[in-house]
Amino acid sequence: MPETRPFQTWDVFTQTRFAGNPLAIVEDADGLSTAQMQTLAREFNLSETIFVQSPEDAAHSAKVRIFFPTDEIPFAGHPTIGCAIWLALKSAPEGDFETRIVLEEQAGLVPVDVSRRAGQIDACFTAPVLPHAPGTGRVPGDDLLAAAVGLTAAQIGFGTHRAGIWRGGPGFLYIPVCDLDALAASQPHRPAWDEAMQMSGMEGAYLYAPGGACDYRARMFAPDGGVPEDPATGSASAILAAQLRACGVLGDGRSQLTLHQGVEMGRPSRIGLEIRVENGALAEVRVSGSAVPVGEGRVALPPR
Repeated sequence: MPETRPFQTWDVFTQTRFAGNPLAIVEDADGLSTAQMQTLAREFNLSETIFVQSPEDAAHSAKVRIFFPTDEIPFAGHPTIGCAIWLALKSAPEGDFETRIVLEEQAGLVPVDVSRRAGQIDACFTAPVLPHAPGTGRVPGDDLLAAAVGLTAAQIGFGTHRAGIWRGGPGFLYIPVCDLDALAASQPHRPAWDEAMQMSGMEGAYLYAPGGACDYRARMFAPDGGVPEDPATGSASAILAAQLRACGVLGDGRSQLTLHQGVEMGRPSRIGLEIRVENGALAEVRVSGSAVPVGEGRVALPPR
């Protein structure tokens, strides 16, 4: 019989099973090679799989590695939220509690505050890297952006919102679109999509529009990373803080926003975003959400 490891699947940024963003959590991942982890991530074929290892510092909760189906990434939001909630519940007392989980991720230490109040589980992490301009790449013009996502140039942007490229671990091309109808109609269209992504130098595109029932509704496409569309992207939500600041909609102090994603996919997700600005600059970004368990089992390990 092949060697195996226990795993769990969770739906993240939701309180409802079969909504939100599904996540695979592989336990006891000490000793697994990078190739084995990549093979398992490709086998689960979810937007991300997280592998839980013993921490390098015993004061921390765990060391983790996060993979797309096609590559490893230094940081991601929904694996961070889902893994932290799973770790907190492993040793949680009955009833209400508050605890801090500290994950060692490639992008740095990620503290996650997890709580249960009246049966409701929530987690909130502080972004390990403040969002910033990438220093390379160019923002495509509206005509190219429109062709890349199947819209007209008039549908790109709204108010003071114009496209931008930002990084905070991973990087994204941010494309504001005029309304929810334009957002629903958007899809990657090649070859314009390839040209826009190559010009921007980013791994995926995050489209957003005024949300109606929330502050902003979003979609994230990264087909070349094995993610045709992501139901909820915590890292892109955190990096959105830089896009909003650049668009002039954030003043000094704290701003609390609600983002919806995955609606068009039939997997609605709710993401909380808290941004602190000091003297016109980003000082802290926090992302919050819930998660619910779906399944568990054991997975065979591929050859090294």
